Amino acid sequence: MPDISPSRVHLTDVVLRDGHQSLIATRLRTEDMLPVCEALDAIGFHALEVWGGATFDACVRFLKEDPWARLTALRKALPRTPLMMLLRGQNLVGYRHYADDVVTRFVERAAQEGIDIFRVFDALNDLRNLKAAIAAVKASGKHAQAALCYTVSPVHTHDMFVNDARRLVDMGADSIAIKDMAGLLTPYTTHTLVSALVEAVDVPVHLHTHATSGLAGQCHLKAVEAGCRHIDTCNSAFAGGTSHPASEVMVAAFQGTPYDSGLDLEAIKAVGDRLREVRRRYVAFESEFTREDIGVQISQIPGGMMSNLANQLKEQNALGRIHDVFDEITRVRGELGYPPLVTPTSQIIGTQAVMNVLTGERYRAVTNEVKRYLLGGYGQPPAPVDEAVRRLAIGDQPVNEDRPADHLAPEMARYTEEIGALADNENDVLTYAMFPDIGREFLEGRRDGTLVPEPLDVKQDTDRPASEGTPTEFVIDVHGESYEVQITGVGRDTGGKRQVYLTLDGIPEAVVFEPRDAYLAPPLPGRARATLAGHVTTAMPGTIVDVLVGEGDSVEAGQPILITEAMKMETELHARVTGKVVAIHVNRGERVMPGEVLVEIE
Repeated sequence: MPDISPSRVHLTDVVLRDGHQSLIATRLRTEDMLPVCEALDAIGFHALEVWGGATFDACVRFLKEDPWARLTALRKALPRTPLMMLLRGQNLVGYRHYADDVVTRFVERAAQEGIDIFRVFDALNDLRNLKAAIAAVKASGKHAQAALCYTVSPVHTHDMFVNDARRLVDMGADSIAIKDMAGLLTPYTTHTLVSALVEAVDVPVHLHTHATSGLAGQCHLKAVEAGCRHIDTCNSAFAGGTSHPASEVMVAAFQGTPYDSGLDLEAIKAVGDRLREVRRRYVAFESEFTREDIGVQISQIPGGMMSNLANQLKEQNALGRIHDVFDEITRVRGELGYPPLVTPTSQIIGTQAVMNVLTGERYRAVTNEVKRYLLGGYGQPPAPVDEAVRRLAIGDQPVNEDRPADHLAPEMARYTEEIGALADNENDVLTYAMFPDIGREFLEGRRDGTLVPEPLDVKQDTDRPASEGTPTEFVIDVHGESYEVQITGVGRDTGGKRQVYLTLDGIPEAVVFEPRDAYLAPPLPGRARATLAGHVTTAMPGTIVDVLVGEGDSVEAGQPILITEAMKMETELHARVTGKVVAIHVNRGERVMPGEVLVEIE
């Protein structure tokens, strides 16, 4: 453990977790982390944040890596520096609450695999949802750091945060962190809040803030002046914008003062030089929306949410609507009781806002997670929710006001039985427990040797001419949006150019292909367009998670028929009429598009 002195400032570097989560949508691979670990380990950081947050999901979903194997490898490569993870309280690293026995076993396994410091938070600041996790961390002999999710709203006051900090210390927290995930703090607000917390509790106070607004470095300075001695920073290769203040900058800022970190600036810079070269590999995941933007003081959208939201909208060919989505996020957040925008509430609010914008009708489709939230499945919202929205989403169903996990029966035995021989150990069971669908798919792929990580270069090679009779897929960028185009045939070899016109938002745009003529392929055979009330369709592009009926089944209007997943959130598709299922045109795992007939009811 690095030296602890009364005045020295201690840095936790987050480049291996929150830095790349905020700037390149959590896509940094373990193979690109390990080469710099020896140098990082020698610097003497208070800790390195390496795990948790969205990294678990990204490993399984996109990178096809075992997240537990990543932790084991990092622990071996970083033997001297304490390792920290971000744990979402009762949500662990997933998007719903898990039973207490799952929480306990997850924490125990993470501690055994190498985590020393658990930063535990709840998206609603419902402290009841931290109880089991903090108890498990303490039982494992590790450091329990309880985080307060900082946000700005009519109901969030400094007195509220201070009272919550006192309660968390009474629950066993070894330190308190201000988790300013959206970069909403301003310098003098930081000084006031940190001063109040330092006076109120007898444990260290840490500051975690993002550089989104451009104020984070100043906030760190005022926090230190107010008595904070622990700040989160990120190596400059992945710093700034929606990430964090650069470690190098903060080391330099305090050099020669009573707060001097004592860290070697040149050593940190050398790591940054190496990581900048690594970052070049991930250009496909860079986004203009991760730059510094004071507008975050209005939108309150955190860095990790910003980069992932831009990436997901790009996949939906709707990047041009992102500012509409930002405005809608503000509206939805108020209607749902002003939850802080942090996982999973950032995904819950963000996905619902996207659906409201892209479907053209607010709450026309409501995700299962929003319904669960309104039913009390995530805990107590900070403020009352809009009753009209609640009725629209869940009708007159009763709302649970207890700790959500009190209504969950133990789950580990069930998950162990369900995954069976696919699990080599308990870590595999926990991976399946976090994400049953993609977890099973991952474990099956590992067994079959078919795991293939998402490509780093997501663009198609547009310089390759189409072959006769073979469709070639292109991705064309026009005005910042990506369009997938399929072209077949080569036409006459004139050696010249020919323009293919696409109508985008009503405006013809010319795209040039060379050196051969080309023409757009006719539509491929696919599902019919929904035209009748008995046609079940989707309002959002997504993937079929489950088919809830079979052909010949009788169904009632409003009955769930299918479950789809879009942007990591699940949505039920319902029957619009009462009748009999006469045809099902989809299977689990298939991609579906708006307007397609997925199920026919007569």
